[in-house]
Amino acid sequence: MLKFAVPAVAALGLIAFAAQSSASNSDVQIAQTGMGWHLSQEGGMAKLAYGVENSDQLALMITCEPGHAQAVVYGDVQPASPRLIQAAMTETAIDPLDGDLAAESRISLRDPTMQALVRRGRLAVEGDAGQFQLTATRDERVLIDRFFSYCGTDHA
Repeated sequence: MLKFAVPAVAALGLIAFAAQSSASNSDVQIAQTGMGWHLSQEGGMAKLAYGVENSDQLALMITCEPGHAQAVVYGDVQPASPRLIQAAMTETAIDPLDGDLAAESRISLRDPTMQALVRRGRLAVEGDAGQFQLTATRDERVLIDRFFSYCGTDHA
């Protein structure tokens, strides 16, 4: 009897631990992986990304050029806005995040969803996991301000 009870109890303990781990809050998982907002520039293009710094682990990347009120959005999550425009691609483009064919979207930087990122440091997004918010720390909000200023949209 003991021969069967010990493995059964151990298995139940592992199942309970796994269930607890997979049910943890996404904010906790994000904090553990070091994800956050990062700003970079490539030529004349500014890139605001949410992910692990200096890696290909990005959930979202927003790019813009000076003076353009629209940004291009790539990633597994997209801003939760009815004004998000799925870009039609006539040529095969490669997604800079994962190397697959790009699923490119466009959004106005004056969109209320995007302005909430500037004003409150929160961007409502949606993806396979549903809708949630990406938040910014005080230091990250400085980077976000620089991005919007560079794009020429200011704070509308």
